[in-house]
Amino acid sequence: MHTIIVGCGRVGSELAKLLSNEGHDVVIIDKKRDSFERLGAGFNGVTLTGNGFDLDLLKQAGVEKADAFCAVTNGDNTNLISAQVAKRIFKVPKVIARIYDPQRAHIYTTLGLDIISGTMLFASMLRDKIIESRFSSYLIETKELGVIEIEVNKDLTGKAIQDINIPQELLVVALRRLEGIIIPQPQTVLKEKDVFMAVVKVASLEKIKNKFSI
Repeated sequence: MHTIIVGCGRVGSELAKLLSNEGHDVVIIDKKRDSFERLGAGFNGVTLTGNGFDLDLLKQAGVEKADAFCAVTNGDNTNLISAQVAKRIFKVPKVIARIYDPQRAHIYTTLGLDIISGTMLFASMLRDKIIESRFSSYLIETKELGVIEIEVNKDLTGKAIQDINIPQELLVVALRRLEGIIIPQPQTVLKEKDVFMAVVKVASLEKIKNKFSI
């Protein structure tokens, strides 16, 4: 996958290293040349100095063949403009923009961009830890579903996954055991000290919590 990243700050540099280490073609752009020092000596991608909305620079970065474009600078306006250029002019299939001001998220959304708001995400994750320590609604990109973590007690031990699932309300998707994490089959039997993770409908959260005594 050919990915262009605009912004070599903490987030951009880490994303670039992750993708590069996985064997993807990565081009990262930043206005400051010394920002590329965050990438380290092992980075196998390409670095370009300049603005993420400079048409000539983007062509040099291979934007016309890019599979994905991420604008993650520390400026909302820069991210918006860069993402718009990538999406509207160069028709990049996957365009993601980072924003700091959650109040502007609707602007990005109406423009058809995928949005990552670190401010909103971190605040929501903290809220989940405070209020619902075993539930998160931000692991899935919808307000209707969340992920819940449930410890297997004596009442659940010996039951099969298919007996735990509740149609339209709860679906077990992963099981953590001492030997590691597995993706269970419907016939997989729960053991004591297992912990299972399930997708849950937010509207049914209280019902699920009561059922499993959470």
